[in-house]
Amino acid sequence: MRTYRIAAIPADGIGPEVIGAGLEVLDALATRSGQFALQVETHDWGSARYRRIGAMMPEDGLAQLKSADAIFFGAVGAPDIPDHITLWGLRLPICQGFDQYANVRPTRIFPGVESKLRDVGPGDLDWLIIRENSEGEYAGHGGRAHRGLPEEVATETAIFTRVGVERIMRYAFERARARPRKLLTVVTKSNAQRHGMVFWDEIAALVAADYPDVTWDKELVDAMTMRMVGKPRSIDTVVATNLHADILSDLAAALAGSVGLAPTGNIDPQRRFPSMFEPIHGSAFDITGKGIANPVATFWTASMMLEHLGEPKAAAALMTAIEQVCAAGILTPDIGGTATTRDVTRAVCDAIRGANA
Repeated sequence: MRTYRIAAIPADGIGPEVIGAGLEVLDALATRSGQFALQVETHDWGSARYRRIGAMMPEDGLAQLKSADAIFFGAVGAPDIPDHITLWGLRLPICQGFDQYANVRPTRIFPGVESKLRDVGPGDLDWLIIRENSEGEYAGHGGRAHRGLPEEVATETAIFTRVGVERIMRYAFERARARPRKLLTVVTKSNAQRHGMVFWDEIAALVAADYPDVTWDKELVDAMTMRMVGKPRSIDTVVATNLHADILSDLAAALAGSVGLAPTGNIDPQRRFPSMFEPIHGSAFDITGKGIANPVATFWTASMMLEHLGEPKAAAALMTAIEQVCAAGILTPDIGGTATTRDVTRAVCDAIRGANA
């Protein structure tokens, strides 16, 4: 039996609720499979720790995580702590420290879930958004000067390196090649950002020459938002910068029904370090403790993690269970239902246990 070491970081807000649900579902899958087991180590890092000792994670946090096969992350952020402190104190040090340069965000409409788009249903919206996850607008370069004075200035420098852009382009073309439509849209803003984004476009064209079997096009980010709403069937795989893909993937999730349905994988494609898997919905303190958080994004995230670990059958079984539960109308309030987090979790576990019974 294969055993995988999973570092769980529930962190903030609804994070503990959905990670707890995710671990329950993973346990049901492992029991049903009989082919693998999960050894889970939970880390109590996050905003509560910051309030106690002034740090979101220990100084040796990366060293503690390095031996894991994967990281299962909940959410980060709290109303009483500035967002840049929580994000740069926990999530980003892991992404950057482990060079998880490919942020993968699939989106599709589940049976039983109503899209925000008219006359669009399951099969009409099936996207894979690849986000550059290590540099770009979130590189963390910049500064502040003359604080508090009329001439105060703040700079935020977007960093685009040849190695960084080329590797995310190659990853995106590879993922597009593996999908049935073999279609990639490169998102840019080179009409206004004449240095970094022109560089981005040039490298996209160079990489495309190595993938003649992939059809690709280029779209300005503002036009891409209109295309997502107006022509969703024209889109398949998308690659965009750190900032642009961050925004577009939230729009994609909303169009598909809710951010409560959207997963993420922060991937190190070279597998030098553990990759990190998390739902995109954030800490959602407005519903924390109410028992109504949608766990589907976390379940889909868990499926992505299983796929990455080399358990495609278990990953597929989980996705089938999710679709069955959604089709049966067992939905949380964010997608028009009345079910609780517990209701959905129990139903998915029952679907897993009943598979091929």
